[in-house]
Amino acid sequence: MNTTPSSPLHSISTAATELPRSDQDHPQVDATSRVHGAGERALVLGGGGSAGNAWLIGVIAGLFEAGLDARETDLIIGTSAESTAAAQITSATSNELLAAILSAAPQPRTAPAGSDGGRVHSGAAANHMERTSRIIAAAEDAADMRRRMGAAALEIDAASDGSGQTRWRATVATRLPSRHWPKQTLLITAVNASTGEPVVFDRHSGVDLVDAVAASCASGFAYKIGGSRYIDGGYRSNAENADLAAGYARVLVLSPFGGRSRTPVGWGMHLATQVYELRARGGRVETIFPDSNSEHMFGANAMDLSLRPPAARAGYEQGRALAGQLTEFWR
Repeated sequence: MNTTPSSPLHSISTAATELPRSDQDHPQVDATSRVHGAGERALVLGGGGSAGNAWLIGVIAGLFEAGLDARETDLIIGTSAESTAAAQITSATSNELLAAILSAAPQPRTAPAGSDGGRVHSGAAANHMERTSRIIAAAEDAADMRRRMGAAALEIDAASDGSGQTRWRATVATRLPSRHWPKQTLLITAVNASTGEPVVFDRHSGVDLVDAVAASCASGFAYKIGGSRYIDGGYRSNAENADLAAGYARVLVLSPFGGRSRTPVGWGMHLATQVYELRARGGRVETIFPDSNSEHMFGANAMDLSLRPPAARAGYEQGRALAGQLTEFWR
């Protein structure tokens, strides 16, 4: 498939009620060893904040409207805020999810705060970006960066009263149409805050779906599951974690951040590197990025709730426009 750099389809070359909890006595099993890449199709939903979540839902709805169901896949990978989208599309139709975004009450320019489950002004999100950028700049490599991020999150936890965990879990639960793992293979990424080790949750991990998603979205604080604490899955291997689709014949990557990364290229975490490695193993890969008219909504503005409707509409139009180009690839 031939594409141009300006095309949105890119070819990269080089609630308050008590909820079921994860079994506190069950070992927290990392699913990485169970990822064998034995399927035909994989759908990768890269992290991108609240606006990115809406854009992804829009793209999937637009593709479906034009005759391509991206949810018909053997594997779905969700990272950070897009772990929410990954869980959502396994238990609700894309049209239902899109309608919910477009019909929601108008939101002020605020950002959801992972640290306390509430909302803070965009200045706090900017401070978070500055703090994490300093950590990345000081780190020697990806493993060191993950350890430093985890240590910083644990320090924030030590200074808090601990109530944020309960509020954040309730917030995440209200966003999921179902609180049960789907039969379809779904992988949710996170990072162990104490060790810096990458973690992948699936339905066999002994972790409740709400907890897995809440951990993957834990940006700025460490989310507790059993005896361990976890931070944002975007620190595992950039925002996409497309490497988990290794061995799949066809991989479709939706990246709200357009493959951008704040980490050095030499760390091997960039989407371009992941795509190169997938193709080296024989996989066909296509990536969808926000087009030039909507890319301003992702980045520093990604946590702005007021951008969800326009991001969803932009994604929907892109999906409709790209379905024809992707049909042969996906089917």
